[in-house]
This record gives sequence, structure tokens and C-alpha cells, in this order.
Amino acid sequence: MRTTSVLPRVSIVLAGGLVAAGLFTPPASAADTSVDLACQATPPIGSAQTFSLHAGVNATAPGTVASGSQFSVTLAPDPLAVPTSVSGYTLKSISDIQLTVPVPANTTLIDESIAGGSDPGSASVTVNGGNVIVTVTGPIAGGSTFTLPALTLDLTAGASGSTVQTALGGTSYSSPGLTFTASVPVGFFNVDVPTACFPSSNEILSSTSVS
Repeated sequence: MRTTSVLPRVSIVLAGGLVAAGLFTPPASAADTSVDLACQATPPIGSAQTFSLHAGVNATAPGTVASGSQFSVTLAPDPLAVPTSVSGYTLKSISDIQLTVPVPANTTLIDESIAGGSDPGSASVTVNGGNVIVTVTGPIAGGSTFTLPALTLDLTAGASGSTVQTALGGTSYSSPGLTFTASVPVGFFNVDVPTACFPSSNEILSSTSVS
């Protein structure tokens, strides 16, 4: 009975404390593009809590390509740090991290690949409904710094006069572009808190003109 009474309190404190503690803490160096994410953590007991995260992405893409030509865009997320505790409670790990990138308009996707990252053994990339999804199953331990793998999209340029832009996916909590699960040990239990995020502003990561 005592353990049951603690679980809701820890779940809510964990979700609400993500803002202050910073579940993802960027390094000191600035990214090429900083993306603000609106997030919602949903503990198993208690109400959902909202907070903000900040992520950085370095994008590499040509400035101009010819219509019908093939080219590549690489999106490399900056390193991220996971704290050891949140509001006084130990953060055991985060897991099942999924980052979604829509296939850019005015292109045809030829291939997608990932490289690098701190946990390549648990990383994979898939395409689903016009979205490219990078998954790292983890777990990533609390207190560690990690990097999601760089994503490369091999594309064919569309019509002349168009523009090819890349951005992170997600439009709402129910249609997120970043998801993960935080795990906190409480007595003999681990409290899992699913979290969903989407860009709060439409930051363009790269832009390529089609001639």
C-alpha cells in the first residue's frame, strides 16, 4: 500500500521535473540549427505533464541541384546528455527513442541510411508513410552522453524552380516527431513515462534550390 502511494507522486514529479532538470541537455557548442520541441510526458498514474526540450541538428546539403539529378542530405543530431536524477529521483535510463524526418517535398526518396551514433547496435532506420524513422532502442543510462546516428537521405530532385527543405517531423502530441520512454526505479518497481514531442516552430534544417 505504501509503495502504491509513492508511485503516482514519483510519476508526476518525474514528468514535471523534466523541464527543470533537462532530460536532454545540449553541449556548450552551438548547433547549426536549434529546434525547440513541445513535449508531453504521460505517467502511468496521474495527469500528463507538458514541458519543452531543445535539440540541435547539423545539416549538410547542396545549395542547388538540377531537376532530375540525385543528391544527398545528411542530418546529424548534436550530442545529448541524460541526467542521473530528476527532482531528487534516480533516472535509470531512457529507451525506445524514435526520431521522425519527413521525406522532403519535391523529391523522390532513393535510399536512406544511418551512420555513427553512440549505440549503433540498437539503431535502425525505416520508412513509413512518407516518413523516415530513426530508432534507438537503448537503453541509454542516466548520466551518460549519447548521440543519435546521422541520417542520410539519397534523393532525386523534382521540378525545376522548386525548393527542397528538410525539417524534423511532428505536428502534435498525438502525431509526434520525437518519442522516448524514461524509466525511474521506485522500490521494486520501474516507473515508465512515455514522452511525445513535436517542433513548436517550423525550423528548416536545410534548403536546396532545384534549377
